[in-house]
Amino acid sequence: MQNNTQWTEELQLIAHILNKINLEKSIKWGAEVFTYNGKNVVSYGGFKNYFTIWFYNGVFLKDKYKVLVNAQEGKTKSLRQWRFTAKEQIDEKKITEYINEAIEIEKKGLKIQPEKFRELPIPDLLANELENNKTLKAGFETLTPGKQKEYIIYINEAKQESTKQTRLEKIKPMILQGIGLNDKYKTP
Repeated sequence: MQNNTQWTEELQLIAHILNKINLEKSIKWGAEVFTYNGKNVVSYGGFKNYFTIWFYNGVFLKDKYKVLVNAQEGKTKSLRQWRFTAKEQIDEKKITEYINEAIEIEKKGLKIQPEKFRELPIPDLLANELENNKTLKAGFETLTPGKQKEYIIYINEAKQESTKQTRLEKIKPMILQGIGLNDKYKTP
């Protein structure tokens, strides 16, 4: 999310609409998140080219007005965004309809089931390091499969060998400490 003032008035209007709904408000990941029985329902924010409302379980919304988009096709499973580029596009009645439907989804407990863990091949760079460093190998093997996968993906996503090497050096102390790459972002 951008920390700019480009959408100040528009975001205040969105916040005003959200505050009218009977949801609990908290701050998560640096943004206001509106919850129902502790479950994330909706949030909002401003980005460079648009401001948006996002629904954490938006995949289940009927999308009556055909306004929702998947923020990261192929990665984002459940979250859907309603993007705006002008104040005039904000329609409180329609937004309230979507939020009320999102609350009903939470009441029903609808969730996308996580995909089965599929084992990924360890990148050569990491495999060689594990082979040559028994302490690191032992640390890696004690990690959960999910944490191992985070590290494998982190190395694999780098395009250049120099970046892969830099990433490897970054993660070695984390592996030895038994922590996952993304642990600091996970809520307890």
